Amino acid sequence: MSQDLDAFSLTRELLAFNTINPPGQERECAQHLGKLLEDGGFATHLVDFADGRTSIVATIEGADDIPPICFTGHIDTVPLGLVDWKTDPFNGERDGNKLYGRGSTDMKGGVAAMVVAALRMAQETHRKAGITLVITAGEETGCLGAAHLVKLGNRLGKAGAIVVGEPTSNYPFLGHKGVLWLKAKTHGMTAHGSLPHEGVNAIYKAAKVVGKLEHFKFSAPTHAYLGKPTLNVGTIQGGMNINSVPDKAEMELDIRSNSVQSHQAMLEELADFLGKEVELERIFDVEGISSDPQNAWVQQVFEVMTPYLGNPPEARGATYFTDASLLTPAYDHAPTIILGPGEMTMAHKTDEYCYISNIGAITEAYTEIANRWCKPQPQRT
Repeated sequence: MSQDLDAFSLTRELLAFNTINPPGQERECAQHLGKLLEDGGFATHLVDFADGRTSIVATIEGADDIPPICFTGHIDTVPLGLVDWKTDPFNGERDGNKLYGRGSTDMKGGVAAMVVAALRMAQETHRKAGITLVITAGEETGCLGAAHLVKLGNRLGKAGAIVVGEPTSNYPFLGHKGVLWLKAKTHGMTAHGSLPHEGVNAIYKAAKVVGKLEHFKFSAPTHAYLGKPTLNVGTIQGGMNINSVPDKAEMELDIRSNSVQSHQAMLEELADFLGKEVELERIFDVEGISSDPQNAWVQQVFEVMTPYLGNPPEARGATYFTDASLLTPAYDHAPTIILGPGEMTMAHKTDEYCYISNIGAITEAYTEIANRWCKPQPQRT
């Protein structure tokens, strides 16, 4: 590894690649990272799920028959939004302890930190276990890169533990909620707008549905650290023109589950609540993940992070979902922690930034987490 490569500088390099999704076009950014990892001793594979949509799987072996530790993150970002930025979103401008840029928080700072930590560990000898990096394209629009890697079967290999570098302000989260996106449709009968009694207004039906959903609560018990499921009506549209009775209206529902109630059970409960006049269609469906707080590796990560946080971490979970929804089951439900330098409150925002000190701290923490997994521990006498 180049002696002058640090996570701050690498984050700035990654910010310079415009990987806004859509359209994504992560290939050049992936090639840049792939070259660094390959030069550092990793067996590196670039995998496309569409033209220019490139993910990376990079591995380095250990000496013993112990599954590697996996670090994972994505390199696509969301659009800039309509409000002008005060900085160039692709220039990695610094203001004190803040590094500005689209993706600084979500999550190129985390990707840079894990790559630097992995390259450090690649130089270490006597590794009992290896390291796998899974760096994906297309996460922001439904984990498309991760889904493609999973479908390939043996491309991912094995993993005994997983670190997801999504933004957590360097606080280790033990899981995240699942997501069930639904389209809810109401149907009516069209007629001339001057004769509304001759038709059946689908928008009126939809309005009643929205009113009911505002106060709807799933029956799932509260999860210890993921809380209760939530439901949000995200969009609504209907009708074909102003002077006709609308015969169709559609709403998009964003449900975040808590790993206690299955998505199928939640769908059935909601369908029963809304009745037969509402048609429900799945748009996107991935389960959440949750790790046992008492797992030995989880406790080890908590121990590593305690000096950085000032106090031992408590069991917490994220409301957002990550590629772990697909990767953790693919890795035989290996214990998974979400841990990254970004600020959750800055993700997807105009003038997105990440604290530079957090990038440096998590690079050291990732290095120690990898070191404890990969290298033999001293024998006690």
